[in-house]
Amino acid sequence: MQSKHRVFAEDLLLAAAAEGEDHFDRVPDSLVLLIFNKLADARSLGRCSAVSRRFSALVPLVDDACLRIDRVIPADAADAGAPRPRAALSHLLKSVLLAVLKPFAHCDAKSASPQKHAQQQQQQHHSPAQVLRNFSSIRSLRMELPVSDVGTDDGVVLRWKAVFGSTLQSCVILGGTRVDRAGPPHAPSSGSAPPAGDDDGGSIPESLYTNGGLKLRVVWTISSLIAAATRHYLLREIVKEHPTLERVALTDAGGQGTLSMGRDQLREFRDRPLAAAPAAAANRTQVPACNMKLRYAPLLELSDGTRIHGATLVVIKPVGDAGGKDLDELGAGAFDGPLREAVAALGKRRAYLLEMNGF
Repeated sequence: MQSKHRVFAEDLLLAAAAEGEDHFDRVPDSLVLLIFNKLADARSLGRCSAVSRRFSALVPLVDDACLRIDRVIPADAADAGAPRPRAALSHLLKSVLLAVLKPFAHCDAKSASPQKHAQQQQQQHHSPAQVLRNFSSIRSLRMELPVSDVGTDDGVVLRWKAVFGSTLQSCVILGGTRVDRAGPPHAPSSGSAPPAGDDDGGSIPESLYTNGGLKLRVVWTISSLIAAATRHYLLREIVKEHPTLERVALTDAGGQGTLSMGRDQLREFRDRPLAAAPAAAANRTQVPACNMKLRYAPLLELSDGTRIHGATLVVIKPVGDAGGKDLDELGAGAFDGPLREAVAALGKRRAYLLEMNGF
């Protein structure tokens, strides 16, 4: 049985509908914009803009937007029929356009026949910059690639977080050759490995430099830096066309890596010319010469029972960058959750200092 309040409300709505009055028109634009900002997803916002003229005028004014990239279109037609490589990095290096969304003017799928709609899907591809031209007041932008950039073997964990201005400012990489759970959360491990915080006594663990262990970590480092530099290059047109941007994060659906830029980094990105990589490695920003600090533990046992084999932390900062946080501070604030605990545990291990030339 309906309550009296609900019946009364329905009577009012029916009476208003009979008089041709739309109560939604009474909702102020500021409140509608607040709802759109909570929605954020660019695909959904595009559909909202096709609802009415009012929505079409308000959607471009949102502050926050999230753009999920569906797939990457290969540069040559010959590649279109070839099987996709596992790593998305090869896609990004060869791509010309990223197929994202249909423009807002074509969001109403009901207006086209299924066959025509399918043809438009195949023939019209729009880059992120083209889609975001419909927004004029974005302050916070999050973009998400469909897959991770760096291909890894099954069981390997690899996470990275890079901060860019006009060039690389810092990069933190956390990896492990295998991850498993030793028991229920907070249960002590029955293994014979030393506790996570124990130092290695000053000696280099044998597992780091035998059986290709060090080579693997070099591959992780270079691949992550190339992935970050490629993402940075993809943002150049978007940042240029949106002077209101204050925060940008470019992630992937697998959660492997994140490129982030804050207000200061975006200002520097606009004011200084982009340092492009050599012609042989087009479509990415040049990575400068860097100092690196590497820490390693054959086995980390975390408080929730997670065990990370071959745990490695690499913190990277350009040579000559004396300002800002030092390498240890950069690593401490890079990740959240169990990964933060892993970074803290690795921070107690011996550090190995390395240098890398720009590329």
